[in-house]
Amino acid sequence: MPGIVIVGVQWGDEGKGKATDLLGERTDWVVKFNGGNNAGHTVVIGDEKYALHLLPSGILSPGVIPVIGNGVVVDLEVLFGELEALNARGIDTSRLKISANAHIITQYHRTLDKVTERFLGKRMIGTTGRGIGPAYADKINRVGIRMQDLFDENILRQKVEGALDQKNHLLVKVFNRRAITVDEVVEDLLSYAPRLRSIVCDTSLLLNTALDDGDVVVFEGGQATMLDIDHGTYPFVTSSSATAGGAATGAGIGPNRLDRIVGIVKAYTTRVGSGPFPTELFDEQGEWLRSRGFEFGTTTGRPRRVGWYDAPITRYATRVNGITDLVLTKLDILTGLAEIPVCVAYDVDGERFDEVPVNQSDFHHATPILQYFSGWKQDISRARTFEDLPLEAQDYVLALEEMSGTRISVIGVGAARDAVIVRHDLID
Repeated sequence: MPGIVIVGVQWGDEGKGKATDLLGERTDWVVKFNGGNNAGHTVVIGDEKYALHLLPSGILSPGVIPVIGNGVVVDLEVLFGELEALNARGIDTSRLKISANAHIITQYHRTLDKVTERFLGKRMIGTTGRGIGPAYADKINRVGIRMQDLFDENILRQKVEGALDQKNHLLVKVFNRRAITVDEVVEDLLSYAPRLRSIVCDTSLLLNTALDDGDVVVFEGGQATMLDIDHGTYPFVTSSSATAGGAATGAGIGPNRLDRIVGIVKAYTTRVGSGPFPTELFDEQGEWLRSRGFEFGTTTGRPRRVGWYDAPITRYATRVNGITDLVLTKLDILTGLAEIPVCVAYDVDGERFDEVPVNQSDFHHATPILQYFSGWKQDISRARTFEDLPLEAQDYVLALEEMSGTRISVIGVGAARDAVIVRHDLID
């Protein structure tokens, strides 16, 4: 079963990096297929904690080839900053490959992202201001800069000129900012070219050849289903395809090469940024969950919004991704609660919705219909089999599994790399 996709089920920050790392020792390739450095993975190995933002988490596993696919937008300063930080800690990063078709985030993308968000005021989306959206917009508008363009200065200069023709008018006349010169952008981008020559290649060819050879290839999604540009809570979404279908387009492989779709879901729910969130907590329980779960962004450091587990969202994600297995993370965070609420449906102006409403306005006004489960007080961080869990924790997991529409194959019970319970192997 060589092609495995890992996607977030909720609004991100579910623990996808840990799931990828769990597969790492039996994985040959790990591919990031969407997003940019607006998302982060935190991976704990022994006493060491690694915060990754742009790089695939497989870069931490010896022997694994990490790949940044064509569906990713790359901030070169962030890329080399991460590589240098890992090298300084003794991590070998020489295996990294980047698609020649991946688009580049430039300084004008970052500038436009920040000023546009401020301009929106109360209607702001909650972007991280890292230029992700503007870079994807340029890609769709066919004025983007790709990795391969850095190796032809004439082509690069022509493309930057074309992109800045319109953007400088916008910056100067609408946002009252200074114009950005072609020379400063070209000079900055060309400074990275020598270091990229050995890294940039036809990753689609590499990956298809690897799959033909029977290698295990893990496709690691950034963000999550509810942030997907098509299937998420639009417009409060990211600018890329964060669902399983994005793995095919974002890596350059056919959808028939994907054998297993693994969804990562927290035992409760969080999101960052604006947008609807039916189970969100604004009381002491919310603060307790945020503090206990250390719910602060890996990339931004900003507090995450927190709420109870939302079963309709998981069913929705299972459907649109074709999820075959769920990895339930952070079950240990719920330890100590007398009872644990779960959202089983929504109430919208007196009408019950058992599934996520298709109308965004309905979803925005939805309030959760909750079912309550008995909690547990025992420390579960050392549990390594399902039977090691307290009966109340077992009942909670089994109830979520029944509500979610697919099996829960792995359960995370702590921050440590080995703090997991494997009920079903994700590869075999």
